[in-house]
Amino acid sequence: MSGANRGLVFICGLVFYSAILATEAQTSTPSPAEIPCALRSNTSCDECLKNVTCLWCSPTKQCIDYPVRNVLPPSSVCPLSDARWGVCWVNFQILIITMSVLAGIIIIAIFVCIICCCKCERVGNKREDAKVERQNRARKARQKERRTEMQLRHDEIRHKYGLAKENPYSRMDDH
Repeated sequence: MSGANRGLVFICGLVFYSAILATEAQTSTPSPAEIPCALRSNTSCDECLKNVTCLWCSPTKQCIDYPVRNVLPPSSVCPLSDARWGVCWVNFQILIITMSVLAGIIIIAIFVCIICCCKCERVGNKREDAKVERQNRARKARQKERRTEMQLRHDEIRHKYGLAKENPYSRMDDH
């Protein structure tokens, strides 16, 4: 067995073992019984919101079960400006507005990042295309220069041995 395979087997075994331990830990500790929200009325907001299923209504000082059938609690239960859920220092209306603004900012930031990445990729491709074009021109110029040098050498050799012709298109037999 190669070293990479042994490492993979070790990691899989470790994950499996930790999953078994986590399962045993969850089953061995019973969860405490939650106090119903209605029994926490006329206490404090902090006491009520210790249970995440509770909603605190400030003016009536009632702790009620969050109406899970509705996304937002209806105003007949408690007005949004007076409702508290999760934390006591933010009312539900401000929480909704803040979360929607943050979600909008995150979505806009994602779109801006995507657009910038696409734009940068196109600019990078243009730079690469220009670089390849410069390299091709330089290669063709070197090739033309070598061809010219080779032609000059061949002409010198022809002249040296008396094979030079006035008309390059005349037959070799005529000379």
